[in-house]
Amino acid sequence: MAKKRIVMALGHNALGTNLPEQKEAVTETAKVIADFIQAGWQVALTHSNAPQVGMIHTAMNEFGKQHDGYTSAPMSVCSAMSQGYIGYDLQNGIRAELVKRGIYKPVATILTQMMVDPYDDSFYTPMKPVGRFMTAVEAKEEEEKGNYVEEIPGKGFRRVIASPKPVSIVEIDVIKAVMDADQIVIACGGGGIPVMEQGYNLKGASAVIEKDRAAGLLAKEIDADVLMILTSVDNVTINYGTSDERPISHMSIEEAESYINEGQFEFASMLPKIEASVDFVTHGRGRSAIITSLSKAKASLAGKAGTTIE
Repeated sequence: MAKKRIVMALGHNALGTNLPEQKEAVTETAKVIADFIQAGWQVALTHSNAPQVGMIHTAMNEFGKQHDGYTSAPMSVCSAMSQGYIGYDLQNGIRAELVKRGIYKPVATILTQMMVDPYDDSFYTPMKPVGRFMTAVEAKEEEEKGNYVEEIPGKGFRRVIASPKPVSIVEIDVIKAVMDADQIVIACGGGGIPVMEQGYNLKGASAVIEKDRAAGLLAKEIDADVLMILTSVDNVTINYGTSDERPISHMSIEEAESYINEGQFEFASMLPKIEASVDFVTHGRGRSAIITSLSKAKASLAGKAGTTIE
């Protein structure tokens, strides 16, 4: 009998922000992932990278300014660096936890590129903030380079970039091969490296992909049974921030789509999670999507916590 497959999308709280925090957070995160593996699940992991890619982007740009012969790094390169840096800690943390339990399985991080549409609307209306806050002078320099910036009142200026929807996963055959060999894969980190075809080449795009959308696409492509999006809240809620706010334990596709149309979910946080879940569940039989916190992951799988969409 084939094992069930789950894609687990790790949020910021599962990874921390800086190097020491990430090491500590991954140790605890690995225990939850190992529980699923020990229970017989085939696991594929994706993860966020917002603090990490911002740190790398800032560091590379500042270094390039201060040292002759060095240049700033494009966002696609910074995304690749973050995949390797986070994957390194994750795969070693999971391996160590599995070995403690007498489980010997390879854990591999796959540097993953995501094909995006060059005509995606987000390229014309970039909204995703990256990097540190800048002065007005620095912001003007960025604009002169052709980049977009926005002012955050009382804080300064930040660069904003596009967040296109992922179209396809370049390394999907490699990911499938690892999964078919019953091994653990870490892929599509930070939403994947956005790329576009130019002749025979793949060119990195100045963009970041929403990691929940990438997780949903990965789950579809490997024909997973469950998509589990782990975030900072235990449940999806409706009427958020009002006296009528209430958590939702189960949603049908129809109910989820109705809530989306009502504008119940915040554009930059919960909405992509719901949309990715609906898309995944809609394109297969017997699938379910779960949105919850890392601490409630096991209970949510048993239907005792979190929000399940099916």
